[in-house]
Amino acid sequence: MLRINEISVPLGADREQIVKAAASAVGIKPSDITCFEISRESIDSRKKNNIKMIYSVNIEIDGDERSVASHFSPNKVCFCEKYRYEMPECKRTSRFRPVIVGFGPAGMFSALILAHAGLRPIVIERGNDVDTRTKDVYGFWTSRRLNTASNVQFGEGGAGTFSDGKLTTGIKDGRCRYVLETFAAHGAPEQILYSAHPHIGTDKLAGVVKSIRKEIISLGGEVRFSCCLKDIYKANGYIQGICFSDENGSDTDFETDTLILCVGHSARDTVQMLWSHGINMERKAFSVGVRIEHPQELINKSLFGKEWNNPLLGAANYKLANHPPHGRGGYTFCMCPGGTVVCASSEENRVVVNGMSEFARDGRNANSAILVGIEPEHFPSEHPLSGIELQRIIESKAFNLGGRDYTAPAQLVGDFLKGIPSKKLGEVKPTCTTGVSLGDIRGVLPKEVTDSIGLALVAFDKKLDGFALPDAVLTAPESRSSSPVRIVRDEFRQASIKGIFPCGEGAGYAGGIVSAAVDGIRTAEAVLSDCVDDC
Repeated sequence: MLRINEISVPLGADREQIVKAAASAVGIKPSDITCFEISRESIDSRKKNNIKMIYSVNIEIDGDERSVASHFSPNKVCFCEKYRYEMPECKRTSRFRPVIVGFGPAGMFSALILAHAGLRPIVIERGNDVDTRTKDVYGFWTSRRLNTASNVQFGEGGAGTFSDGKLTTGIKDGRCRYVLETFAAHGAPEQILYSAHPHIGTDKLAGVVKSIRKEIISLGGEVRFSCCLKDIYKANGYIQGICFSDENGSDTDFETDTLILCVGHSARDTVQMLWSHGINMERKAFSVGVRIEHPQELINKSLFGKEWNNPLLGAANYKLANHPPHGRGGYTFCMCPGGTVVCASSEENRVVVNGMSEFARDGRNANSAILVGIEPEHFPSEHPLSGIELQRIIESKAFNLGGRDYTAPAQLVGDFLKGIPSKKLGEVKPTCTTGVSLGDIRGVLPKEVTDSIGLALVAFDKKLDGFALPDAVLTAPESRSSSPVRIVRDEFRQASIKGIFPCGEGAGYAGGIVSAAVDGIRTAEAVLSDCVDDC
């Protein structure tokens, strides 16, 4: 198979035009192509009066493909094999069923791999199934009564279920393709297989995660909701079993020698319990900041020019970073075109915000996090869990400043840059699901963070015209972009108590849906290799 990169065609080009361009790129006729598929699709809007579509494609031809590729730069044309995920050999001999804690991307994919291997994994998830969870979440946004077990952070699908469902990742691992193909096979839009910025959308994610759950069950696995890990049992440095509570509050002991921890970045009580058992952990840098909302039309016009409302382009998105020569940098994260700012609290009397988009991305506002990194030396203490303490301090301040009813504190960009509290909204109407309370968000975030956000706003406005729009709304705090603690694991992916496998975002080893899913796959592979017995 030949991979041909950087094929440029006019906006709106059809499949036949792309095939012709691919054939021309390697000096063959379109009829010589026996198989054709789009590998990647992106938009080149650098020249706003002449926006192009850029493609990478895979083709098969009659003839020596390696010879054809040898005449070109490998960056332009290369020979490649089609990726196929192959299940590793199952060497596990244990009579115990593996237990997975958490049913976000890491837990879902580790369970899927183990189920395909015939190990009949048991998943316990503290939150509810996605349908019940959706009612819980929307009920909270309406009533302000928080269900601490089932919310934006906890439940089937993990925190990503109420997000944009972004599938971009910076990791280079062939398993990423398997993750995308699995999502597509379970109902995700086909575009995720080739889009440069793939996303599923929160409205479609529910059906996808339910379908994956059904496949796990059909293969002999179990997924138990409203079940929270309460304790672990260990002896001689090995896991012996667990205790978990069910929806009725009853405790159940379960014997196992394999515990995969996919608890997510917000299961603070679980992390505390594991720490009390002496499991090695370390502080980890994390980021904190705000959500910024602009009119989506402004972003479209800034990035697409006269084509701003062309339906072929959809809602524009951006990714920006500021690296000042002196001082702390800032960057945008999880940009949600046409999306909504959501209250993502999981603990009582604490406010957290995040972003969410449906697949169509057709809301009136664009929103994105503006984040600033905080290193461990700036945590309140040297305790491994001190980053969690810092998060809680910030989130408690936000709850109090917002009015103690889960309304989120907010400020207009113009007022923020002037250093004065906001008293009334401008043209941008905020979308936060529990509403906003105007004031000064400097009362929520550390000074080094707000100083860096101010610098970033000015820098970003030079890169994206209108970014520092005075009426744009800043809502605080975005404090759960990643975990502030890492559960240390060895070369066999095990914690200091053998048979426990820390995995995914909550353990400090991933930074998004795809990377967490890949970490889940690799952890399942470690279990299949029977590395517990090898230790």
